[in-house]
Amino acid sequence: MSERPKDSILVVDDERSMREFLEIFLTKEGYQVTLANSGEEACELLANQEFDLLITDIKMKDTDGIDVLKRAKEVSPNSIVVMISAFATAETAVEAMQEGAYDYIPKPFKVKDMKKIVKSALRSKRSTPAGEREDHLKFEFHFDYLIGESAQIKKVYDLIERVSQTKTNILISGESGTGKELVARAIHRQSPRSEKPFVVINCAGIPENLIESELFGYKKGAFTGAITDKEGLFDAADGGTVFFDEVGELPPTIQVKLLRVIQERTFTVVGGTEEKTVDVRFVSATNKDLEGEVIEEKFREDLFFRLNVIQISMPPLRERDGDLPLLSQFFLEKYSAELGKDVKKISAYAMDILRYYKFPGNVRELENIIERSVALETSNIVLPNSLSLANFQRERVRENRRHRDLKTDGMDIDKAMAEVEKDYIIKAMDMAHGSKQRAAKLLGISMRSLRYRLDKLGIHISPD
Repeated sequence: MSERPKDSILVVDDERSMREFLEIFLTKEGYQVTLANSGEEACELLANQEFDLLITDIKMKDTDGIDVLKRAKEVSPNSIVVMISAFATAETAVEAMQEGAYDYIPKPFKVKDMKKIVKSALRSKRSTPAGEREDHLKFEFHFDYLIGESAQIKKVYDLIERVSQTKTNILISGESGTGKELVARAIHRQSPRSEKPFVVINCAGIPENLIESELFGYKKGAFTGAITDKEGLFDAADGGTVFFDEVGELPPTIQVKLLRVIQERTFTVVGGTEEKTVDVRFVSATNKDLEGEVIEEKFREDLFFRLNVIQISMPPLRERDGDLPLLSQFFLEKYSAELGKDVKKISAYAMDILRYYKFPGNVRELENIIERSVALETSNIVLPNSLSLANFQRERVRENRRHRDLKTDGMDIDKAMAEVEKDYIIKAMDMAHGSKQRAAKLLGISMRSLRYRLDKLGIHISPD
């Protein structure tokens, strides 16, 4: 069987060191690389040969990179184009995307980022129809309605597959917004109970005086207002799965009664006398430390052990290495379609800003940010000013305040001050839309000082 031909890449840059660096790097990655030292030379090559990918600088001495992009789209419409520059403005990036560029990467860039973008661009070329791209994404990165390819989320996928065929009770732990309910639904859909009901019980959302009648149902006349018999949630879930969301919020009186249902699979309707049998699987979720709640006698130990036969821990988004761009693109496509917008990409420097954020609200917060960005964006590329970064800054202020609290065991003041300095520089770069010159003016320092600090702190957000 013959090997697939190497992908061909044309690199256009009037800076010799950059051309040579990209040639060495891309050749090592297994691509066939051709170099052009000017826009004019690149246009001549494009007229005589089709390339799978074109990587071109935006600002060159003889020809503007945008002109090279337009020429490439005329003579080689199937070629994917990626733009790079140390001098592009946000407006230039928008123009590049509007003219059909796949992405824009500011200099200096990280090799791993360039590697990912090149792979992603070539993969999109090989699966041109939108439907094929969607199917490929689902096959490679999806598990049920969960999205991600990090080692951390793949462990969750593996556990779901292993436990879904059993009757064992599952406890899903993790911070708010990590996707605990999605895991519960995936377990149900992968299980033999998938054709039966999946009933969600929000333990924090039902008033304490109503929760018993909601769970078990009631007989007519059981209390004031009970004018007819009513079926409870356990009855409704018979044969299926009951999902207790935020199970740590259950009041002690209900914890006792729930324990009996789990042990005996029977319960009594409020106002009734006969026991009813129920066949359900229990999946619970909590953002609390339930073991700590047990120690503090806020949660029953025997119920905890019944619910926590197998525990699945959902990692926070900040620990899911590599999943942020994938999730961001998924939400971008989702809300572009829902809102009737033509926003196709998240700019490289907007993505850099997202990478610096810790996402206390996890995947749910990321989804809200992307939805808001798509709604506000007037071009077809998400730029930093559409990210509503005021929310980000509030979190940084809270973090800075925590850093300023001197602990009894001491602190590393140099590290703490470096974090504060980094926060202000990132904010200034955002307010200046990536312009170092404007950011330096906002910070009251020289360009030379800003470059030094960016290098020292390892910040690579956006150039002038």
